[in-house]
Amino acid sequence: MSTYTSGSFKAELNEKGWRLTPQRQTILQVFQDLPEGKHLSAEELYSLLQGQGEKISLSTIYRTLKLMARMGILRELELAEGHKHYEINQPYPNHHHHLVCVQCNKTIEFKDNSILKVGLKQTEKAGLHLLDCQLTIHTVCPEALRQGWPSLLPSNWSCLRSISS
Repeated sequence: MSTYTSGSFKAELNEKGWRLTPQRQTILQVFQDLPEGKHLSAEELYSLLQGQGEKISLSTIYRTLKLMARMGILRELELAEGHKHYEINQPYPNHHHHLVCVQCNKTIEFKDNSILKVGLKQTEKAGLHLLDCQLTIHTVCPEALRQGWPSLLPSNWSCLRSISS
């Protein structure tokens, strides 16, 4: 679970002259309730909220996700699907990174504190404040390699790993 509460989110928004709207509160709650390892795109969040009967426009979702990422509440992830995904920005020791298959989009999270330590050292040296430090390693899964990636892989090929993930 994240250490960001509605109260701390509200205080930070107010400090910058913004309000904690019901829409921002709802979006924060969705991300706080997500199981570990789950990432959402703006479109997935929109569908989820629509399914819950929430009336939040897609443009409001995009603006809120961007704001929350700039504030360091959410991590903006560029995974293999070609669009951004978001997750709660967990503090140490829950900070993690991603291995992503560029063929089947399977994402595996891993922890390595040395990456965060390098990020902290570099930002402190430069006199900056670290909001996030993430490493995404783009990979090709064994199944795609067995099928002849990249040249022999049929254009309609679908990895069984992506179906089970």
